[in-house]
This record gives sequence, C-alpha cells and structure tokens, in this order.
Amino acid sequence: MNAPYIKLIATNKKARHNYHIDDEYEAGIVLAGSEVKSIRGGRVSFKDSYADIKNGEVWLRQLHISPYKYAYNANHDSLRNRKLLLHNYEIRKLIGKIKEKGYTLIPLKIYFKNDKIKVLIGLGKGKKLYDKRESIKQKDIKRDLDREKKYSG
Repeated sequence: MNAPYIKLIATNKKARHNYHIDDEYEAGIVLAGSEVKSIRGGRVSFKDSYADIKNGEVWLRQLHISPYKYAYNANHDSLRNRKLLLHNYEIRKLIGKIKEKGYTLIPLKIYFKNDKIKVLIGLGKGKKLYDKRESIKQKDIKRDLDREKKYSG
C-alpha cells in the first residue's frame, strides 16, 4: 500500500505555547467549494479558533477561511461554524475527557491527505503563566545548545 500524500496548509503556532496537548485526533471537515479553493491558496487563520461538541457532533468555531475572490455569488461566510467528522467512539471519548477533566479542543494543523482536507485537533489543558515561562526557557536553552554544537563541530 502506498504511503499517504500529506501537504501541510497551515499550523496553529500558538496552540503548543498556550496549551499542554495530551491527545491528537485527525478529523475530516465539511466545507463549501469556495472554502476548498481558498484553503488550496493557503488563506486560513487559526487565530482564536477552537472546537466544541454540541448534540454529539464536533464543530470547529472561529476558523477564518478568507472568501475566494473568484466566487461571486456563492461565496462563504469566513467565520462560519464547520462540522468536523470523527468516529462515534472518538466523540464519546472526547466528551468524557472534556467534561471530567476541564480539557479543551484546539485545532493544531490543517492539511491535505490524499486530496482530502484534514484537521488535526488536540485535546489540551491551558498553561499557566509560569508554565509558559518555563517552556520559553527550555526553548532558549535548546537553541543555545544547538548553536554551540553547530559552531564547535
């Protein structure tokens, strides 16, 4: 069997800075034709986007997909709620985790996988300010070590 063709479209750079990500789930997404065209052009923004569960369905909220400039009449609303496609057992698992432990669903990446648009959502818990500072400190230490290794070798 062939390996899947994956082309990354956009990543949520702030997600791992603001949240501890425990689990990741790959979901399909329901889109209009003009949204697909805009995504192919990379016109997606994750700012303030999140996912939630309502009536046993997972919805992606506040994901900004810019209107497609060549679709005149049938253009989409750029901030509309979009349904995510997951298996029922995954949704039940997410419902249990979100309700009992105070987790939230954050979109991490949007990409093409074998010509289908997929969204990687993470189950995460918000970081406190001191956790963010610790993450920055660890990143700085790693960067300094990599620099020293590069110039010494």
